[in-house]
Amino acid sequence: MKFLGNVLATIIGIFVFFMLFFFGIILIGMLFGGESETTEIKNNSVIELNLEDIKNDYAGKYKDPWVTVFSDKKRIGLTDIINAIDEAKTDENIKGISILNSNSSLGMAQSKALRDALEGFKKSGKFVMAYANSFSQKEYYLNSVASPIYLNPIGDLDFKGLSSEIMFFKDLQEKSGVKMEVIRHGKYKSAVEPFLENEMSDANREQTFALLHSIWNSVASDISKSRNIPIEQLDKIANGLLARTPEMAKAQHLIDIIAYEDVYHAAIKKALKVDPSEEYNKITILEYAQNAATTSKISEGSDEIAIIYAQGEIQSGEGDVNIIGEGSMRRSLQEARKNDDVKAIVLRIDSPGGNALTSDLIWREIELTKKVKPVVVSMGNYAASGGYYIACNASKIFAENNTITGSIGVFGVLPNFTSLATKIGIHTEQVKTHENAADYSPFVPLDEKFKAVTLESVEHIYRTFVSHVATGRKMTFEQVDAIAQGRVWTGTDALKIGLVDKIGGLDDAIKEAAILAKTKDYSTQNYPEYEKNFNDLLANLPFAKSKESFIKEEIGIENYKILEQIKRIQSQKGIQALMPFEINIQ
Repeated sequence: MKFLGNVLATIIGIFVFFMLFFFGIILIGMLFGGESETTEIKNNSVIELNLEDIKNDYAGKYKDPWVTVFSDKKRIGLTDIINAIDEAKTDENIKGISILNSNSSLGMAQSKALRDALEGFKKSGKFVMAYANSFSQKEYYLNSVASPIYLNPIGDLDFKGLSSEIMFFKDLQEKSGVKMEVIRHGKYKSAVEPFLENEMSDANREQTFALLHSIWNSVASDISKSRNIPIEQLDKIANGLLARTPEMAKAQHLIDIIAYEDVYHAAIKKALKVDPSEEYNKITILEYAQNAATTSKISEGSDEIAIIYAQGEIQSGEGDVNIIGEGSMRRSLQEARKNDDVKAIVLRIDSPGGNALTSDLIWREIELTKKVKPVVVSMGNYAASGGYYIACNASKIFAENNTITGSIGVFGVLPNFTSLATKIGIHTEQVKTHENAADYSPFVPLDEKFKAVTLESVEHIYRTFVSHVATGRKMTFEQVDAIAQGRVWTGTDALKIGLVDKIGGLDDAIKEAAILAKTKDYSTQNYPEYEKNFNDLLANLPFAKSKESFIKEEIGIENYKILEQIKRIQSQKGIQALMPFEINIQ
């Protein structure tokens, strides 16, 4: 038996040795060779704008080299893509950009920022061309900046206006016995409305209608300028579905040419003056962005502007590229505040909100930082509820026209299974030494006193939220309360009511920060640098993700998103400052 034990120990030892050796070789190779890797950019090249793998503004960086090695090798975010497009304007090797069958996960404000970058690229005299087998409405918005636009003869174009769909669960709760106990402040705080009603309230319908119309006006305005089509005509096209076929789309001037992809590539060859029988030079936007990041010139000045990215829901803990965590955010603000080279901070927010306590802790860190150096906020797709909470005290706030912001309101949701438990024969009793000794239990009816105390806490956080906004925006409590109540606004409308200062993108916010800091010669530094350990690394390896992949394959991506939404609701602890609903705009 001892012999077998020794053999087993030897086998395990050999296995561990080879694993460490394998990972060590990879780590050394990546650390000493990976970061300097560049792709040759040939003369007379075209950038292929493939955005399928781009989701966040910031792709993240990590303190632990192991995590850096096994995270996405190129680590490219949308900000890097936009910077690369700006770099390409003056790159004599780059002659144009090709948007070929584009498909992305970008939000509306991100699409707007990218579209503006492509407009700037066109002004350099270089071409932007687009081809698609089929255009979704969101993708057409981005592609409409191109000229010419090609569409497959058997393709279609989705152009019908914007909509939002919300599901209601009141009857389901009654039938299932699972009830969501809701405690809220704000007549527009409709994140919880699906649990209370079977149909949309007038207040919710009002804000959703206004929100969609404001975003549509921004989208239609951009398309109108690029395609030289009056907005009134675009509305007629959307109402009548007058661009649903390639022929109809061309008749309405939404596209230029109906042809197959080979014709499109032939046109690019002609523009480049390349022989039709030869291939033209291409480079992907990811490769080009990586080149721009490793070869671009850095300002010789010592001044820096820190860009701190806040992406995703706000939660406690460290956070990562998809979660705004208290740890990484507060640490980044403190580091930037104490760094004498950093003259100003730009906080780039793309968040629907989340945990109210964490939002307040980040707000406090911004308040301390603002006393030392300017803090300018740049809003992305969302800066709503908790996302607005951490923005409201900035020195200046920038938003895109179609940024979703506001949602100044608070709520709490407590799942209760008493009715379901009774139906299946489960009964629960509590014994306590004092009247309020027991915590909330989902297996006993909601105690009215507990509800009253919780509502008091919700009201306290709401008053604090509104007071912070009033102080930060130099408004009265009553002025903020009138536009709060959980209502969401677009950037365009937020400017009118004083929630933001200017309409503009990240570059505009950086320029404003430089002005406030009184510096002209500066470079930018990205934050946060996330603290991830070896367990986090293993969780991201392919074999650890297999369960997620299997579930997606079995139930489909859309159903998987619903499952993820249910998991998020279940994981929400404490009082929430979260957007009133999840909105996917198509």
